[in-house]
Amino acid sequence: MLQRLDLRGVRGDLLGVLPRPQVAGDEPVAAVRGILDEVRTGGDAALRACTERFDGVRLDDLRVPSADCEAAMAAISAPLRAALEAAADRIGAYHRATVAPEVVHRRDGIRVRELRRPVDRAGLYVPGGRASYPSTVLMTAVPARVAGVPELALCVPPDRSGRVPPEVLAAAALAGVDEVWRVGGAQAVGALAFGTESIRPVDVIVGPGNVYVSLAKREVAGLVGIPSAFAGPSEVVVVADASAPTEAAAVDVVVQAEHGPAGLAWLVTWDEAVAEAVSAEVARLVAESPRRAEIESTLADGGYAVVCDGPEQALAVANAIAPEHLELITEDPEALLPLVTAAGAVFCGPWAPASVGDYVAGPSHVLPTFGSARFASALRVDDFVKHIHVVDLDRDALAEVGPHVAALAEAEGLAAHALSVRLRVGP
Repeated sequence: MLQRLDLRGVRGDLLGVLPRPQVAGDEPVAAVRGILDEVRTGGDAALRACTERFDGVRLDDLRVPSADCEAAMAAISAPLRAALEAAADRIGAYHRATVAPEVVHRRDGIRVRELRRPVDRAGLYVPGGRASYPSTVLMTAVPARVAGVPELALCVPPDRSGRVPPEVLAAAALAGVDEVWRVGGAQAVGALAFGTESIRPVDVIVGPGNVYVSLAKREVAGLVGIPSAFAGPSEVVVVADASAPTEAAAVDVVVQAEHGPAGLAWLVTWDEAVAEAVSAEVARLVAESPRRAEIESTLADGGYAVVCDGPEQALAVANAIAPEHLELITEDPEALLPLVTAAGAVFCGPWAPASVGDYVAGPSHVLPTFGSARFASALRVDDFVKHIHVVDLDRDALAEVGPHVAALAEAEGLAAHALSVRLRVGP
């Protein structure tokens, strides 16, 4: 079930020996560009045509009425409502704690302030198809609200009957989403970026999706804000030693594989007995899982049990992969944290499964995948905020720094830049 990879004795750069799922070839990129062009020129009609072609349903009205969201909130079970409310509260509390106070920097008469301004309108993408994700509504909408974004537009694929799952609509109502659109895939990204007759364009698009959705976001980057993380199919690397409970390590490998194909699920250990035991338990869990097909599709190309020389090499493997989720189920996980340089989120110890981060820990579960954790981070309030610096000086301050401005400007051949200072304070 898990393919074995023995790295004991391997030295040097690991990237050349580690298998990695491919983001996409030329064919998916061409398909995404075609869909985006179709939406750019065809607007709502193109969205309906794409929805019929890809989701198998013909829709007259693309928007979900607000009353349906409120009705869904009233109709869901009491335990689910309590869970959504608890998750929203924890997500909001965490993100409010990350908001930094206003920056004011003073030096030699120069004052620099930083204005924080939210974008006017944010687009949220929530996947559908194999499962419903009310948690992703909260993980995208709540940070946007903390940032102060006044308008939120949510796109989610409809099911074969044209419906959006009621739990998703309930989460949208709870989070205060302004608009819910029954549109998914690359066409939803196009609609949010370009606008259509019904859907007004947004300033930033956030949220995870399949490879086509993620590629579409890359294609429209620059026209709208797109966080630098590639938020695609789910990934986990579980680093385990002999202290790790076999069942816990195995189920955590399986958990992220539940999302379906093109993901990554690795066990990394320096104990061959651990590799054997966890691999066997993974096979047992998969055979009994109601989402067996999704898990097997992930593990077929992205499931590995890696045996290393020791903890240092194990963390080198993890850093080379730069996984979305990294679990350290070891005797002393805190001792390994200084070795971590690339991961979307880290979960320490046997009592901290990544599933807690998926729902209630607080940080967004929209995390970097496909190695983008090397340079990108989890979705956060700053992804919805513009930072504008404001500079003011008095005459004495300009006289102090003016010669430096003039010297640098002249070195670059920009005479007017130098003159703009000399006209004010002299040579």
